[in-house]
Amino acid sequence: MTQRSILAGLTPTVIIKVGANVTVRGQEGDRVIAETSDAWGSLRVEKSTGTGREIARARAANGEHVFFDLRIKLPDPSAPQTPQEVIEVQLSSNGQVLVPFGANIKVYAGLNIDVQDVRGRVDAFAGAKLHLQDVAALGNASAGWTMDLDCQTLPAQSAEFKAGSDLRFHVRDLTSAHIRIKDLGGYWEAQIGSGEQSVYLKSGGDVTLVTDQEVQPLPPHYILGKIEKPSAA
Repeated sequence: MTQRSILAGLTPTVIIKVGANVTVRGQEGDRVIAETSDAWGSLRVEKSTGTGREIARARAANGEHVFFDLRIKLPDPSAPQTPQEVIEVQLSSNGQVLVPFGANIKVYAGLNIDVQDVRGRVDAFAGAKLHLQDVAALGNASAGWTMDLDCQTLPAQSAEFKAGSDLRFHVRDLTSAHIRIKDLGGYWEAQIGSGEQSVYLKSGGDVTLVTDQEVQPLPPHYILGKIEKPSAA
């Protein structure tokens, strides 16, 4: 198993790019820890700034050789005085990444993504299955196959989520939204509360809307699709 960790702070921005499957978990502490057990996989962890200026790099590869290099580039004169640091993790195959609870993360994977217990914002793009659970804020998300979303809130006024197969959608604080859904059964629209937020869900399979709010069907056909109450904690 190859493992690397890096000091990140309590609320870092973490970008994760994975060739196959990845699990991401929130944890106590101020470090990002990445690991892979694949014999031929590679792992790289970097710290850079939002201006694109790389301030540190640690590279590791399974096999007979492990490489390290440290590179410093001149700062961009037009960059802000206090640019934001970004942690970048790259895994060529399967792996696991542990992040501080307060991290904001963006995850890309060729196959499956499983994210749990993250109190920051999560954006996730999976080639196959996407599973998010106990996530504080949901940004953008898409999946080539199934998508199962369970989060606390949507920070954006307008959001769109697409899945190649079944899509399960649960946002606990969604109390005022206009929802448009297109799935295997056709198109339908509904409203929760006064409809302040706009949500569009598109699925090649079935969409399941999970909410404890009253859902009102909208014209012209007043059709509702699959709606479930959240399970008891």
